[in-house]
Amino acid sequence: MAFSLVYLDSISSPLSGASLELIAAGRRLGDPVVVSAQPVSDESVAELGAAGVSGVVVPENAGTEAQTNFLTFETQLLAIALSETEASGVVLPNSLNGKEIAARLGVKLNAGVVTDAVDIAEDGTVTKSVLAGAYTTQARVTEGPLIVTLKANSVEYTAPAAAEEPDLLEIPVEDPAPGARVVEVREKAVSGRPDLTAARIVVSGGRGVDGDFTPVEDLADALGAAVGASRAAVDAGWINHDLQVGQTGKTVAPQLYIAAGISGAIQHKAGMQTSRVIVAVNDDPDSPIFEIADLGIVGDLKNVLPQAAAELRKRND
Repeated sequence: MAFSLVYLDSISSPLSGASLELIAAGRRLGDPVVVSAQPVSDESVAELGAAGVSGVVVPENAGTEAQTNFLTFETQLLAIALSETEASGVVLPNSLNGKEIAARLGVKLNAGVVTDAVDIAEDGTVTKSVLAGAYTTQARVTEGPLIVTLKANSVEYTAPAAAEEPDLLEIPVEDPAPGARVVEVREKAVSGRPDLTAARIVVSGGRGVDGDFTPVEDLADALGAAVGASRAAVDAGWINHDLQVGQTGKTVAPQLYIAAGISGAIQHKAGMQTSRVIVAVNDDPDSPIFEIADLGIVGDLKNVLPQAAAELRKRND
């Protein structure tokens, strides 16, 4: 039986949509086996089995060593899991950590790595968008197992017809000598909104918000969406850098992307152009963002966004 590995940073209950997508992608390469450096509860193991996972691999004393190393532990864990299962490929989230682990694993195993994937075929062919979404390419690795990072909202998950209780395997992993070590961890303030890279709806603000993200945040809350921003807004100090969308920020591909007060420079397009539906709100009818928008609204975002949020709340009451 052919296997594939699916790496999950953390496993929540119920399973997140992003986790289910990764499992669905892994199923195309073989019988999926989930690998996590964090502890997995019995409840989560059962949920993974219902999602079609045949096995769950965690390290002995999960959640201890992984906290002190800068992803060297996770890389070694995946390398051992690959050796144990002889899996044909590894599917990871297209996050900063996912890409870092993929790169380290590729070097360790002399294997091919494909990042920013939007689809995976059963024969291992990977589809990805390049050059700010201007082109779609297909790639296949020629050396070692396939290592691929998958963008969120790219693969549709469907529940398997039959599912069994997965085996839980704890494997010993030696604490590697890290090139870097985490010396301090600070808890990030919780906004209550979805994670930017995994959100199905994103509302982003740019220079046009003029320092006030309230209309953007209000509409995002009405939609249950994540908040994003252009580099201009981040550089101005109006919002945190971890919410920047673009070439030097995060890449997103939600079902709906709303760009408010964003001109649409190529650097920003590179981070959101593959969104399913793009809505642009800008008071300049010649803004480049309208060239890629499915729906364009010429107007002041401070008038348009509050009206949209109010109407959404009215319909949800």
